[in-house]
Amino acid sequence: MALRELSSLEKFLELKKPNKYSTQGDKKVPVLQSSDGPPLVGLITIACNLVKEAKRSELLGDSAESRAVVQQWLEYRVTKLNNYNKDDIRTILKDLNLYLQDKTFMAENQFTLADILMYYGIHPIILDLAMQEKEQFMNVTRWFDHIQHYPGVRRHLPPVVVLKNRIYPSRH
Repeated sequence: MALRELSSLEKFLELKKPNKYSTQGDKKVPVLQSSDGPPLVGLITIACNLVKEAKRSELLGDSAESRAVVQQWLEYRVTKLNNYNKDDIRTILKDLNLYLQDKTFMAENQFTLADILMYYGIHPIILDLAMQEKEQFMNVTRWFDHIQHYPGVRRHLPPVVVLKNRIYPSRH
């Protein structure tokens, strides 16, 4: 999964030359072999490097506070969304729903790398939710739908229908 995410991120960043990745260990941690230095290990390390390579530093946050928030959510992405089990899903969704209550993006009102990687990480969870569950976590659903329609982000993932069509009443 992480290798597809990194490939999609490269395309989003419009990097000209695709990188070659490998994985290590049982958890298939991504590794980027660098031609001019030691290998880079880990989804977040590699993703941040790609953002810097693309000269898109605004995706890492435009202030000290927003950079800290981006790093916080990137860490959450790796620690919570890479290793969750079925029992964790409700807690993850509650946490995100509460956090996103008054926010458009993960870092306040700025689209960042945290939005991209959190979207990639939460996609399988949202994909498996019933419509009623998506409605229960309305803030997550709103954010998710916004990010999946952000130009160039979705790439390797199928679109997810998140809301019922409320134009017509359910009764005839």
